[in-house]
Amino acid sequence: MSWITGPLAAFDLETTGTDIETDRIVTAAVVRLEPDGAVSEERTWLLDPGVAIPEQASAIHGISTDHAREHGAPLPSAVEDIAQALTGILRSGTPLVVMNARYDLSLLDRECRRYGLESVAERLGGVPSPVIDPLVLDKHVDTYRKGKRALHALCAHYGVSLDDAHDARADAVAAARVVRRMGEKYQRIGTMPLADLHELQVRAAAAQSASLQAYLRRTTNPTAVVEPAWPVVPRNRQPGPAEAPREREPGGRAAAPLSRTAPGRAT
Repeated sequence: MSWITGPLAAFDLETTGTDIETDRIVTAAVVRLEPDGAVSEERTWLLDPGVAIPEQASAIHGISTDHAREHGAPLPSAVEDIAQALTGILRSGTPLVVMNARYDLSLLDRECRRYGLESVAERLGGVPSPVIDPLVLDKHVDTYRKGKRALHALCAHYGVSLDDAHDARADAVAAARVVRRMGEKYQRIGTMPLADLHELQVRAAAAQSASLQAYLRRTTNPTAVVEPAWPVVPRNRQPGPAEAPREREPGGRAAAPLSRTAPGRAT
C-alpha cells in the first residue's frame, strides 16, 4: 500500500526565533490525518518559553510574552509531552510530516537537551524516521520551478487551503495535505516505500545544501557553511564562519539569514 493512501501525522512549531541552538518553542501541534484528509486526532501546546518573545516573532504567530507567561505550560513538561507524542507516532510506523524538518526537529532536540530530557532520537534508538518533508521533496521533484517554497506558496501550487497561516495546527494540517498531493502528482515518490523515501530525502537535502553553499560562495557569501544533515542537525556542531540565508522568519516564517548551522524553515 502506498503511503499516500494511509494515515499521516504532522508536526509544527512556532518559536521565539530562528536559531536552533538558542531559540525556544512557543506553540506546537501534532495532528493525524486520515486518507480522506480529515483530522482525526490533534494535540496542541502553548508554552511559556521562559524568555521574552521578540516583537517580530509575536507579530507573526500572534503570541505575546505576557500571554505566554500567563497561559503557557512550563517548557520542561511540555517538551516532554511533545517528544513522547512524536516518539509514539514514529514507533507506530506512521509517517511524520514536518515542513523543513531540519529546523523543527533540531530545535526540539535542543529543547530536550536543555532540560535533561531524552531526545526523540534517543527514545527511538536512532534517527527519527519515517519523516516526510514537503520542502525537501518539492525542491527534489521540481528543482527548477521559480518562486518561493514557503508553506503558503506550496499550498497555492498544490491546491491546498491554508486557512490560518502561522498557526501551528493549521500549518501542520496543510503540510500533510501538501505532501499527499505531491505524492499523487509525482508517482515515483508516492509509490516509494517509506524507508526508501526517507533515505531519498537525506540525499536530496544534502545535495540542496551543497548547491546553496556553492551559490553563496560564488555570490554574496564566499565563506558560507550550510548544514547538510537532515532531518536533525547533530548536536555540538560549531557555528559556521558565515550565515546561510534562512527561509524562516522569527516565529517560524520565511525570511533572511539564519544563525548557527541549520537552514531556517520555509513555512
